[in-house]
Amino acid sequence: MTDYTAYFCGEWMPASQVKIDPMDRGFLVGDAVFDVARTFNGKSFRMREHVDRLYRSLKYVRIDPGMAPEDMVKISEEVIRRNEHLRAEVGDFAIWQFVTRGRGRWAHSAGPPAVGVFIRSLGFARFAHLYKEGAHGVIVRSRSYSPESLDPKVKNFSRMNFNMAELEAGDIDKAGWPILTDSRGNVTEGVGYNVFMLSGGVIHTASNRIILQGVSRAMVFELAKGLRIPIVEEEVQPYDLYTADEAFFSGTSPCVLPVTRVDRRQIGSGVPGPVVQRLLAAWSEAVGVDIVEQARTYGPKEQMESKAGS
Repeated sequence: MTDYTAYFCGEWMPASQVKIDPMDRGFLVGDAVFDVARTFNGKSFRMREHVDRLYRSLKYVRIDPGMAPEDMVKISEEVIRRNEHLRAEVGDFAIWQFVTRGRGRWAHSAGPPAVGVFIRSLGFARFAHLYKEGAHGVIVRSRSYSPESLDPKVKNFSRMNFNMAELEAGDIDKAGWPILTDSRGNVTEGVGYNVFMLSGGVIHTASNRIILQGVSRAMVFELAKGLRIPIVEEEVQPYDLYTADEAFFSGTSPCVLPVTRVDRRQIGSGVPGPVVQRLLAAWSEAVGVDIVEQARTYGPKEQMESKAGS
């Protein structure tokens, strides 16, 4: 397996040497926040937006990373540069930034924080074939955290509900992509992706009161505006998904991923629809990369490497 160069607590080292103290609160109780950006042709995509979201999360949970946002951007870009010679193997990179509260029994006295930035492949193998077939969504039993308990705009490590959602989706469909709901049964988001549906020529999605403010989600809004496709934030029920003309996810790695089944119900015609195709084409044009072709090129390579390493 490729050993990328990573940044951790002020030092540069092979990613395999990054070690979290087992008494760090990020490990013990999920007391950490993170963000994930990606590259297109080796150039970071909306890095500042990702770092700004990271620092909003840090401010909310009251962790001081000991560096300004500008420094986090510089380190993240340097991680990309230091690994550029390895990009041909994987096409492009995902860039992870994380900050834990550090070692300590109590949150108010813990520290210093552990700060890291590392790189990995985008995981094309999981979704490359789904641009043609469409993903299968599964509305799971596990719920999103209530905004009254923890604001979903905080991108945090305390995600046992996401873990359970993955397992529950797999019980129904081994290739299923979990979709969570809130306490009232409204569709919220997936485990690292936002959920959209199209009905009557209008895109509908949950409001950001109950979901993460996705950077890719914001890109969908911009592209839809440019394509003159109306988009509305509102409560979305499972019924709305089941009866939609199209559905799709947005996320850092796949960008836009069509959904053709939800809870074993066919969505629309059962194949990726024209609006999803238009969004993918517009996104590809904006970043200078054929998103679908890149995934189809590198997905099989990832599968082969995974089998070789198992």
